[in-house]
Amino acid sequence: MNAKVTVLQHPLIEHKLAILRNRETDNKLFRSTLEELSYLLVYEITRDLALRPVRIHTPLAPCDALQLAEQVLLVPVLRAGLGMVSGILNLIPSAKVGHVGVYRDEHTLQPVEYYFRLPPDAGSMRTFLLDPMLATGGSLAHAVELLKTKGGIERITVVSILAAPEGLEALHAAHPDVEIYAAMLDDKLNEQGYILPGLGDCGDRLFGTL
Repeated sequence: MNAKVTVLQHPLIEHKLAILRNRETDNKLFRSTLEELSYLLVYEITRDLALRPVRIHTPLAPCDALQLAEQVLLVPVLRAGLGMVSGILNLIPSAKVGHVGVYRDEHTLQPVEYYFRLPPDAGSMRTFLLDPMLATGGSLAHAVELLKTKGGIERITVVSILAAPEGLEALHAAHPDVEIYAAMLDDKLNEQGYILPGLGDCGDRLFGTL
């Protein structure tokens, strides 16, 4: 596996994934579990954030401490990426949020852009691109290209729940500089471009549009 790809392993991640995969999991539990799993991923994806020294006062004495020195930008790929935002914001409430609307044409499997919005000065922010399913990699590669060309963003980290080998290969081929974090690497894609064993259509399960 490429050095830019990190597959996270933890008992709680495995437990949450089992809930997400289960076809009996209803929309409410699916949403809350995806939020919780995204919260768990934050520790790994933010491990190398820059810090700055600060001088504070505890109730008892002055103290030297460290605080974040980087502005974090979360960019969910609509729709399914929205399910990951709140869990991360719970831990980094100061993060800014942009949006990229890219969907995969079901017939051609090619990405189609329909929305793009970032906060001012996005190019100076540490950016995490959120998409629960890294399937063919086409939509994410297109989203990365938009962040680079329209947003002027140089350092981008992709954060997914499930990834397929085909998607990882395609995304790395298009953008070898991008770091990728995934909770699990699944087996393969089926003929329709869905991850197997996967968890179904994440957007539909999030929003009840099956």
